[in-house]
Amino acid sequence: MKCKINNLEVFHHRSKLNKTLQKIRSGKLTVGFIGGSITESIGGHNWPETVISWFINTYPNLYLVVENCAIGATASDLAVFRAERDLIDRGCDLVFIEYAVNDSGLVTELRNRTMEGLVRKIFNKGGSDVVFIYTFGHGMYTKMMAGQIPSPIAEFEIIAEHYCIGSVWAGLWALNEVRSGKMRWEVWLPDRMSVHPSHMGSFSYAQSVIKFLEKELIETPSEKQISTGDCLPRALNSKNWEHAYLLPFSEIDTDGPWSTQRWATCNWIDQVLATSAPGAKLRFKFKGRGLSLGFDFGKFSSEFKYKIDESKPIVEKRPRYEWCPDEGLFSISNLIDDLDSKEHKFELEVIHTGNAAYGTNFRLALIGIIP
Repeated sequence: MKCKINNLEVFHHRSKLNKTLQKIRSGKLTVGFIGGSITESIGGHNWPETVISWFINTYPNLYLVVENCAIGATASDLAVFRAERDLIDRGCDLVFIEYAVNDSGLVTELRNRTMEGLVRKIFNKGGSDVVFIYTFGHGMYTKMMAGQIPSPIAEFEIIAEHYCIGSVWAGLWALNEVRSGKMRWEVWLPDRMSVHPSHMGSFSYAQSVIKFLEKELIETPSEKQISTGDCLPRALNSKNWEHAYLLPFSEIDTDGPWSTQRWATCNWIDQVLATSAPGAKLRFKFKGRGLSLGFDFGKFSSEFKYKIDESKPIVEKRPRYEWCPDEGLFSISNLIDDLDSKEHKFELEVIHTGNAAYGTNFRLALIGIIP
């Protein structure tokens, strides 16, 4: 089935959802969702809710387990480090990935490395079926109206074609409905950023996903099979983040008042290494070419300066947008991804910038290594 506007296609049916079909027949299916605020379960009205209802009503005897681990304001760079805990270890059979909007904030090379790394990690370690979902951000409007594909979607489609991943351009489906008079723009996207859909907008996104699922699971499933494990095709980008891993806090040395705490204010964070003291320091060694740090971040967070090996100290300046909360935002800083793959030394010092609007909370949630 194809639905076109200016020759753009909503659906790409590339491979059979073989594992999903098998699990439906067995009576138990675990479905995972990962993406940004358009997909997260907070609010209870985003598109996954309608898709979940479709599964329940279409297969009334199915025991359905849902793992919606989408987090607002996050992209595939953080998702790579969360994949094991939040998708793979929870046994997801079918995973919907929605990052076309949030990954537009990443530079091209980074988003290609992280998205392909996420896909390869899921296929290699989890063996799940995967479907790409592309929603809508206002920055896509001009290209779409001109019959062109926005850059993140075009790049993800190259990955999808290489790995035989089906995709649904839900944002195009909704735009089609606006253009045909079935839905008003302000009903679809009432927020001033033209990103977050209303209940009706989310329902529209879900309808496109359901159309895709009806064909693949009920009507005429695709014949091709997704290749996983040892049959996975060669990587498109040799520097993808497939093997990215987390360094445990136990390998960190600290100076000053630090504590490791179980974290309850953000359910996607297990523990934080925390301090509120400017001048507190930490250091560790890692082997790899890249390093990312994840935080419980907000307007009351401190900043930090760091150095790798014998380089000059660099002061990190994380953006604090108008919508940034005081705390509780799971944020990531990708510090470097072009080192020699050998052992390196990392040193960090907590600083206060002098801005009276900022606080001194420093809450480190993860240390991500790219080998």
